[in-house]
Amino acid sequence: MSANRTIEQTNTAAKPCYLLAIETSCDETSAAVVEQGTIIRSNIVSSQMETHRRFGGVVPEVASRKHVETMTRMIEEALAEANVRPDELSAIAVTHGPGLVGSLLVGMVAAKALAVALDLPLIGVHHIAGHIYANQLVQPLQYPLISLVVSGGHTEIVHVEREGCFRILGQTRDDAVGEAFDKVARALQLPYPGGPHIDRLAGEAEQAITLPRAWLEPGSYDFSFSGLKSAVLAALNQAKMKGIPLEAAHVARGFQESAVEVLVEKAIRAANETGAKQLLLAGGVAANRGLRQALTARCEEEGIPLLIPPLDLCTDNAAMIGAAAYLKYTRGQFDSLELKAQALLSLEEWSVG
Repeated sequence: MSANRTIEQTNTAAKPCYLLAIETSCDETSAAVVEQGTIIRSNIVSSQMETHRRFGGVVPEVASRKHVETMTRMIEEALAEANVRPDELSAIAVTHGPGLVGSLLVGMVAAKALAVALDLPLIGVHHIAGHIYANQLVQPLQYPLISLVVSGGHTEIVHVEREGCFRILGQTRDDAVGEAFDKVARALQLPYPGGPHIDRLAGEAEQAITLPRAWLEPGSYDFSFSGLKSAVLAALNQAKMKGIPLEAAHVARGFQESAVEVLVEKAIRAANETGAKQLLLAGGVAANRGLRQALTARCEEEGIPLLIPPLDLCTDNAAMIGAAAYLKYTRGQFDSLELKAQALLSLEEWSVG
């Protein structure tokens, strides 16, 4: 099979494009069938949350083993639910970075085996491109646009000038926002994963402790959350020393309001300064209610169209990988079987536009 195989060889007017997509970048094993890059025929996800909960975080070796155990079943269920036969598929798409390299390898081995067995093109997909194009599964995208990417491993403002062309305007200089949420939750002795618990407590709290906002130097689109995390720990320690413990809900609300305000204001400024036609929210932390509400309110004030995926498309899933893979499929940009898993794959270098 040639990596240069053209689109004419794999698609005809009579045959819709069915991409079988595989996602195993961290601790979710997922397979999906996506039609024409926008229609989800199936999206099967197996979460390892309960397995990793007792460790207080994701254990890479355990995650890889769980992917091996469930991968075949995910693919079979995705094809069955989609009612698509293997010989009706147009290509195999797979996340090849960034992520945990052991987890990525499991998905890539499965994808390569299918590509060889079915004589189909292989399409490697950037995980964050998948999160951004999850929005295309909801409604059409308009360019140029800005995407605020927020997850356990990433916090970025991405300018998408045209389809598949990514430029990172700003990113975290230390902790990703999702990582900061989990660390603060751990300090408050909340269960793993901590982000949803922080969000719940923040929504219930009537007060919030005062915490700093890390705006960095004027004009910067970068983020920093390590100082905010340290400020939370300092407040907790000081209160303990005084014998007046802080209410966990008050801490959660103060932390969330500080983090969300910086995320929202920098994303809004980026959208205005680049003339974006849309602002997209992407990544696992896009499920955070406080962030969704604050960003919705500010976009309404500024008159900026906002796209937020439904909750099941915010967390890691294979449908988003199929949506991003379609960008390469329509251009005939296929990968060889020499494609490697890359833990630190660059989004800008992956650009297809």
